[in-house]
Amino acid sequence: MFPRPIEQASPAKQWLYTAAVPVALFLWLLPLLGVAVTSLRPASDLAAGNYFGLPSHLAFENYLDVFRNTPMGQYILNSFKVTVPTVIGAVGLSCMTGFALAVYRFPSNLIIFFMFVAGNFVPFQILMVPVRDLTVQMGMYNTWYGLALFHIAFQSGFCTLFMRNFIKSLPFELIEAARVEGVAEWRIFWFIVLPLMRPAIAALSVLVFTFIWNDFFWATVLTSSPDTQPVTAGLSSLNGQWIAQWQLVSAGSILAALPPVLMFFAMQKHFIAGLTLGAVK
Repeated sequence: MFPRPIEQASPAKQWLYTAAVPVALFLWLLPLLGVAVTSLRPASDLAAGNYFGLPSHLAFENYLDVFRNTPMGQYILNSFKVTVPTVIGAVGLSCMTGFALAVYRFPSNLIIFFMFVAGNFVPFQILMVPVRDLTVQMGMYNTWYGLALFHIAFQSGFCTLFMRNFIKSLPFELIEAARVEGVAEWRIFWFIVLPLMRPAIAALSVLVFTFIWNDFFWATVLTSSPDTQPVTAGLSSLNGQWIAQWQLVSAGSILAALPPVLMFFAMQKHFIAGLTLGAVK
């Protein structure tokens, strides 16, 4: 049913695997390397048609020009304005809803849980028109907080599913022992369950941060001006009206990719612990 480890395969298959992994890694990294090289390519090379050759010289000033000649700084700031409140709101709400659905037994427990899960299966494209109309009617269209509130609502389903299943795997005897001692329910959540959820909170924060930071669809649907557009939507405006400034787009793409990468490496220890917790007994 499951594939055998490569160590148990024949020597020929092991050799083929060893040779295929670097090739696959190179093909996967090739577009990223192309973007990195283009970000250091001078505009004169692109004007002369030198798209794939070596740059005539390394134009590090492209990274300065992307801030001097475009509102890149505002785009990055807008992304943080949207992403950070979304991570805090979605993860904070899911900790409470996951605790309630995992610990308390009431008649509509499964129904509410299934509603959270069902929201993950709704194609987000069909929500484009009603969500946009709702934000216009509420006066939140083309605002960073309107985009953040939508992301909090949309991500709460997945986050609740994640947290509820994580809390279910914790020893319920800890909660029962605290109740016997007369500890209030909010103290059980705050002082007993929440500290045990740190690996899950770290893993979920990294995932949600990456999802929201890289979102392009809703950034273009719910925002329309450089004052509110996140960096993913703002990158498309780095091209001039008549000239495609691919060196600036590539430099902006590299800069836009740095925060999620740094976030992952900063939280890597807790992220891996959260994903592998409960994998083995």
